[in-house]
Amino acid sequence: MHHDVRQILTELINGALPLHQVHFVAPAGKNTRTSPCLSVILETRCEAFFSTSGHVPLHSSNILRIIFGKQQLTLQLHRGNVLSQQLQVARRGPRTGAFLLQTLNELHMQPTEQDTARLVVLSLLSHCRDLLGSKIHTDSRRVALFEAIRRFIDEHHASALTRGSVAEAFYISPNYLSHLFQKTGNVGFNEYLTQTRLENARQLLKGYDLKIKDIAARCGFMDSNYFCRLFRKHTERSPSEYRRQYHSQLIAKN
Repeated sequence: MHHDVRQILTELINGALPLHQVHFVAPAGKNTRTSPCLSVILETRCEAFFSTSGHVPLHSSNILRIIFGKQQLTLQLHRGNVLSQQLQVARRGPRTGAFLLQTLNELHMQPTEQDTARLVVLSLLSHCRDLLGSKIHTDSRRVALFEAIRRFIDEHHASALTRGSVAEAFYISPNYLSHLFQKTGNVGFNEYLTQTRLENARQLLKGYDLKIKDIAARCGFMDSNYFCRLFRKHTERSPSEYRRQYHSQLIAKN
């Protein structure tokens, strides 16, 4: 049996993996907090293809379970009673999934329409695969955008960069810029900008005999006193002390 949810979805849709039995549980009432759940039982043959009564015991089979939350889709692959893989993706775009779920919910009133149920289930599985695919593309675009912004900051760190000015340069909102750094880089925008400027300051202190105020200006710090305070906070040394210690160590090595 395959162990990847995406591959299983593809093979079920293409017919490479038989679609034996499907179990669908919908919320019982308007106020219930239960999310619709579709369970595809793999490698098991049963008389009825489509069922809506009760819950499927996870220990009985290998099961692909899809939980349709209001904002998020959760796909789980169970092997017996063990959860072997779980994927989550936001439910965005057209309400295709909602309409298909409504159709499945109505089909339990027509137990003889098994062929129709099969086609609806396959359409729903295809919809889930499309959502997973869009997540992959979205993640790739997000990472590419983050790397482009990171390079931009590295190249222009000496300029008067702000969250707003960088966001404007890439035609995104300042809030999304902050989200991008937290989500993709696990670091805040201001923190990354400060780290970049301080790293360049350290390189200038090592390689050039420049005045401290000139180094501060070349690294984007308009206030040299603020630069010195920030440098000490991050290195526990003043810029002058850092430079002297570096050159002392360099002489000792030679």
